[in-house]
Amino acid sequence: MYEPFPDKYVWNLSVGIALAVGGLIGEVDRACRPLHDLATDDDDEATQAFFRSWSAVADNLVELAEEDEKRGRRRSAGQKYGRAAVYYQTAERMQAHSFEPRKVAYRNALDSFARYLELTDQPAERVEIPYGGASLPGILVRPDTPDPVPCVLFFNGLDSTKEQLYGSGTAEELRRRGIATLMVDTPGAGEALRLRGLTAVPETEQWAAACIDYLATRPDVDEDMVGMLAWSLGGYYGPRATAFEPRIRFGVAWGSNYDWGQVQLRRLENQGDRPVPHYWEHVKWVWGCHDLDEFLALAPKITLRGIMDRVTVPFLVVHGENDRQIPVHYANDLFHDLVNSPKRELKIFTDREGGVEHCSIDNLPVVRDYICDWIGETVTELKGQR
Repeated sequence: MYEPFPDKYVWNLSVGIALAVGGLIGEVDRACRPLHDLATDDDDEATQAFFRSWSAVADNLVELAEEDEKRGRRRSAGQKYGRAAVYYQTAERMQAHSFEPRKVAYRNALDSFARYLELTDQPAERVEIPYGGASLPGILVRPDTPDPVPCVLFFNGLDSTKEQLYGSGTAEELRRRGIATLMVDTPGAGEALRLRGLTAVPETEQWAAACIDYLATRPDVDEDMVGMLAWSLGGYYGPRATAFEPRIRFGVAWGSNYDWGQVQLRRLENQGDRPVPHYWEHVKWVWGCHDLDEFLALAPKITLRGIMDRVTVPFLVVHGENDRQIPVHYANDLFHDLVNSPKRELKIFTDREGGVEHCSIDNLPVVRDYICDWIGETVTELKGQR
């Protein structure tokens, strides 16, 4: 993984994510350079300096995009807006929930991303998925055909967003294989959390059911061929949903969060109340907990132990051998529990291939393409069984 900041894994991970979902190395370098020689040992001050530097690069791109628009250069403007959205989200996701400027940055990210979709004529449709008394925001990408097509639900993780899912290129690769993708800001993430106050629950099959109910209203989607893909903490969300929602026909865990709750308890024990700036504040926000004790009482429920034998559909587990957040043995644990899956596969990515870090941030396309190939092949096999 590209690591411009020695001994700052979280910052380096943010840099890697930005590059993996549409950032350019020159602009990323421009955001990073002012941060190399910060004259502070205060984590909060340093994190806010990170915010200012990345936001400045995004603000400049928006200005350049507006100049392009005035000259009628729509596509050039749109590409700049798209990268601005990446940098705004990179700045925002590092900050404390209570840091007020993050709200403006997040709005700027959504606005810039919307302009990107419009001006570059992306094959994407913003959708609203009814959920309880509210709705979940999503992005639907489908092949250019009037016929009903298979669809993959793509769930994010603890602090990723539907825009980052889109930037990964996964939906485009599946579209070229004749498969639609519905990328969702699930409760506890992205717009669902920040603008609608929807927090996560362990029973993620509730979110999946809402998404499948929505897809059933669309004649251009084959509701009988819906699969599940999820990354990072989605490596818990997705497998859990697949175990309990019978309409999911196949599943992929992009990083195996087999026992995320246990990982958090160990993190508190080993790293204390501040493993990275604002971590526990963010976790409490995601799960709707008032204090750390409430979250610690909830954490043991966030596990796949004892439930994955319920999965009776094809399932792929992918994991990087150097994942510094989720131990690789959890991928083996998940795989071995899939005893009733008719087609189970475990793929551990090594240095030879790349994709060894958390969610393949060091070489995302290699793992993305492997997943998309597996999904394409599995959909063909399932259709042949009809």
